Amino acid sequence: MNKEIKIGNHTISETSPVFVVAELSANHNQDYGRALEIIHAAKEAGADAVKLQTYTADTITIDCDDSYFQINRGTLWDGTTLYKLYQEAYTPWEWQPKLKEEAEKLGMECFSSPFDFTSVDFLEEMQVPAYKVASYEINDIPLIRKIAKLHKPVIFATGIAYPEDIERALGVCREEGNEDVILLKCVSSYPAPYETVNLNVIPTLARTYDCLTGISDHTMGTIVSAGSIALGVRMVEKHLTLRREDGGPDSAFSMEPKEFADMVRDIRIMEKAMGSSEYMLSDKQKVERRGSRSLFAVKDIDVGEVLTAENIRSIRPGDGLHTMYYEEILGKRAKTFLKKGTPLKWELID
Repeated sequence: MNKEIKIGNHTISETSPVFVVAELSANHNQDYGRALEIIHAAKEAGADAVKLQTYTADTITIDCDDSYFQINRGTLWDGTTLYKLYQEAYTPWEWQPKLKEEAEKLGMECFSSPFDFTSVDFLEEMQVPAYKVASYEINDIPLIRKIAKLHKPVIFATGIAYPEDIERALGVCREEGNEDVILLKCVSSYPAPYETVNLNVIPTLARTYDCLTGISDHTMGTIVSAGSIALGVRMVEKHLTLRREDGGPDSAFSMEPKEFADMVRDIRIMEKAMGSSEYMLSDKQKVERRGSRSLFAVKDIDVGEVLTAENIRSIRPGDGLHTMYYEEILGKRAKTFLKKGTPLKWELID
């Protein structure tokens, strides 16, 4: 798979800055002005992109009250049907070209998760730079094939995926000649308990599938997203709302703008802290080595006097001989008068 992927004006690679995505989802609460506010908040918080979801209740499910369509899996949305939830949560399609335009004016990318063929066609008319496949769609092979054929980056959430689902989805992309794939570690629980996150899987995904990795983080707070940087993720996605107290289908596990900004700050700090995998000292550390130990005269030593454990020692700072010569110079004599505090040098020793 490709290890350098372009999404709009942003390059995602193993050495590029982490690509931070704000998920709008249903947090607009069916208010276009609020959707615009969230996009502006995403920019101010440091997001690189905004992600939408492109479906209607009729394109993602059917209007049916049978038990199959009742939500009763211990979620935030238990007690309603899939159709009623998606009626409340969907982002009106007529908004989406305008939301994309607004995001791009602010210097961010804007792409979406399609959920059927019609939404892919619609997003192609919008000229989105990438496609996200939600984890519940990772087994929709016809949908994945249609997306893969477009030869744009494909981002897979892996929340409910078995290994064979991932392999099959990647196989479809390869069959269609699409190597631009990112796998997102994801827990399809809202919010996700920390003990279920299993960040250690991230290097496994990268190694097993030879892909760039990211995280679609449904936990509360910033620590999981920031910590994932140490395991090699190149993309972080988090839900963003204006205020959780405003309610909405996804508000309970979404970040507020200040929290999102804190997360971006923490991610950028982690990127700096990761540094190089090569063991070496920085210029600052090289200077600080002067504070290390070395051999000094710790008493006045006359010319010809024997160097002993009483008149020389290993002490700070590091301006004298290396401490590895301690045993070697014991019993030697001073060539010249050595004042207490003199760093030992070979030319001072007989």
